[in-house]
Amino acid sequence: MSQSTYAVGNAAALSRQYGPYVQADWGFANHWYPGVFSREVEERGVVGITIGGHDIAITRDADGKAYAISDRCAHKGVKMSLKPMCFANKTVTCWYHGYTYNAETGNLDTIVGSPDDKLIDNARVRTYPTEEFAGLIWVFVGDEDYPVPPIETDLPMKITDKVNAIPHLQDADIITDGIRRELYGNWRLATENGLDPGHLLVHWDNQIIVALDRAMPLGMKALRNDATELLDLEDGPKGVMNRYDLPENYEPVFSNPKVEIKARGNTMYETFRVSAWVPGTLMVENWPIPDYAQYEFYVPIDDHHHMYFEVIAYRATTDDEKKEFQFKFDNFFKPLGLLDFNNNDIMAREATEEFYEKRDGWNNEVLSDMDYSVVAWRKHASKFGRGFFESPFADEE
Repeated sequence: MSQSTYAVGNAAALSRQYGPYVQADWGFANHWYPGVFSREVEERGVVGITIGGHDIAITRDADGKAYAISDRCAHKGVKMSLKPMCFANKTVTCWYHGYTYNAETGNLDTIVGSPDDKLIDNARVRTYPTEEFAGLIWVFVGDEDYPVPPIETDLPMKITDKVNAIPHLQDADIITDGIRRELYGNWRLATENGLDPGHLLVHWDNQIIVALDRAMPLGMKALRNDATELLDLEDGPKGVMNRYDLPENYEPVFSNPKVEIKARGNTMYETFRVSAWVPGTLMVENWPIPDYAQYEFYVPIDDHHHMYFEVIAYRATTDDEKKEFQFKFDNFFKPLGLLDFNNNDIMAREATEEFYEKRDGWNNEVLSDMDYSVVAWRKHASKFGRGFFESPFADEE
């Protein structure tokens, strides 16, 4: 790979090659996104979230089914999730004036203090398609009349080869746990950080590396222009994969004598690969330990904030296996992986956001050889994104 692949001054020209991606500051519309963890929504509870500027209330009926409706009452636009009220099954009532909506259809079923009002059955709020599996409630967000695709098209591919047969989100025996955070930083910078083979330096001194005595490289040097594999599954997901499992594609960098630094740890890591999937999902195979997978979802809230889902997945069929997973999650994966390790990524993304937000980073970044996979991702996402979320404040800007 040429050392002049991304010379100084090429940023503006490069950005035109993935123009749709640069436009997607509020995120890609017409895709499935995780909205909340299943455990967050109790029967007749309401949890409010925002995806791509869409304020959404997620609720659950007495039969356990989850629904998503607009979190803005049609009357005066207040967020209903600010004070959840679900007096009747499968309804959400606005706490301010009692407008009560059917959670399945969005229809205005009644008004608490005006049960004979002529507006009843003549007003509605928008609803959003939902699915629930892998411990998450998923929401399809975008244009109301957009044909809803199968959720499989927006999930990472299923890995079936023997070496990397990690848990998939739709496996029947999958068990997951994780955390959800709302963070400063654009969703694109978060996705790129997860995929970026050059950012490993931020994890050089992390506790989990010491605990595992794992030889985490300082970086991964791409040896070929196609070291990052482009994945376009027919009627399936679209993504890019860093093929760290192929020695002809990447060479790990364990030391740099120029600055007298070398990687910590003596135990070589298991075969692993890192991939990013439209609309903004990371899959890390065999991490934090073999036979596990870490999924990260970077869900756009607006142009400067995103929801960050960190999910550890494992296959478990017996109660003992489930208890062991939970023990490892509570005492190892969460404190050392999702918090200590990933907090370094969060710091990096927040530090980057300031440059891209205030200093036109998309046209002023100076890319190098190690950004090959990030550029590949930007181009691939530009090709397969199904549209853009638009700022609800566009008329005010």
